[in-house]
Amino acid sequence: MCRSPRVTSHPELFDLTIAHMDCDAFYASVEKRDNPELDGKPVIIGGGHRGVVSTCCYIARIKGVRSAMPMFQALKLCPEAIVVKGRMNRYAEVSRQVRALMDELTPVVEPLSLDEAFMDLKGTAKLHGAPPAVMLARLTKRMQDEIGITGSIGLSHNKFLAKVASDLDKPRGYSVIGAAETTEFLRPKPVRLIWGIGPAAQASLDAAGIRTFDDLLRWDRRDLNDRFGSMGEKLYALARGEDARRVSSHAPVKGLSNETTFNEDTSAIDLLDGHIWRMAEKVSSRAKANEKAGRVVTLKLKRSNHKLLSKRQSLHQPTQLADTIYRTARALFDQVGEQGPYRLLGVGISDLVPARDADREGDLLDPDAGKRAEAERATDAIRKKFGKDAILKGRALR
Repeated sequence: MCRSPRVTSHPELFDLTIAHMDCDAFYASVEKRDNPELDGKPVIIGGGHRGVVSTCCYIARIKGVRSAMPMFQALKLCPEAIVVKGRMNRYAEVSRQVRALMDELTPVVEPLSLDEAFMDLKGTAKLHGAPPAVMLARLTKRMQDEIGITGSIGLSHNKFLAKVASDLDKPRGYSVIGAAETTEFLRPKPVRLIWGIGPAAQASLDAAGIRTFDDLLRWDRRDLNDRFGSMGEKLYALARGEDARRVSSHAPVKGLSNETTFNEDTSAIDLLDGHIWRMAEKVSSRAKANEKAGRVVTLKLKRSNHKLLSKRQSLHQPTQLADTIYRTARALFDQVGEQGPYRLLGVGISDLVPARDADREGDLLDPDAGKRAEAERATDAIRKKFGKDAILKGRALR
């Protein structure tokens, strides 16, 4: 299709129109593209020695490094790794370049994050003079040639299967799941392939003896609904490879968040506080990169027994400042912190508005808030010019 020896052959190849594109190790790929000296070397995106791994390249993954892993553990597994601080503004810029290429293929693009999106290419063959399968191959070639990063494609007849397919042969993958083969393809696969099945849901399914799609097919609709409530209907449909959701280019971004699952449950306040700050910074960076602000700050905690605690606080004005997000999330944590140990921690903002409406008023209850906001904006300017490591807060090293 694009003069590559890896040609995909499939009886439904030219009839399928729902695709999922997932950039390969996106953050690390951008860093390697911008710094050729990193090429061929294991790269970890994350904090200092006492921080955590945000993500890593495939070379580091081969050594066992994973997202949310403590940095000291990652460096034990891969001592030769090069640790790079993340640059959300840069990743957002490259993401916009990728999005522009997708927009040339179809007006129906539904982004899930900076590095992945669904596309509906129905009716585009006449426009481009080639079927969607060919145009998707050209897309990934243009991404590599023009932007310098690679991506993996999943092509199928609905969103669920397209997303499953894009993860089958990474990196530089191109996988197809046709309608005729759907049931047989899914039967032996683990149900954790279902997007959104977390540890708690997996534990519930394990308790019911459901580990594969074949196990799931043995349950009828009523029993699934009785056992799993509203999730039962979704499980019944997905077990059969059915997904009626449409790709929507108008789906609003409801919120921005960051979370991590710890290798070991912890009640250490200093450690948790450090995570809250780093997550607040990441959420803030994404908000600034996307020119968004949030009216609500959310703190998410999962205890060792998988019980989920979620606290939220509405703000008197929308914010994109890490300082405000951190202070609000930390106050929420102080309300429940003694209920640990915790296995998961997350921070986010929601009820998003344009950045022009953010942080415009002072805080009468906190007269130093304005000074901290000015300091943060000055810090952003310095980091933009000299790199993210130019200034670090002490709490970021916890």
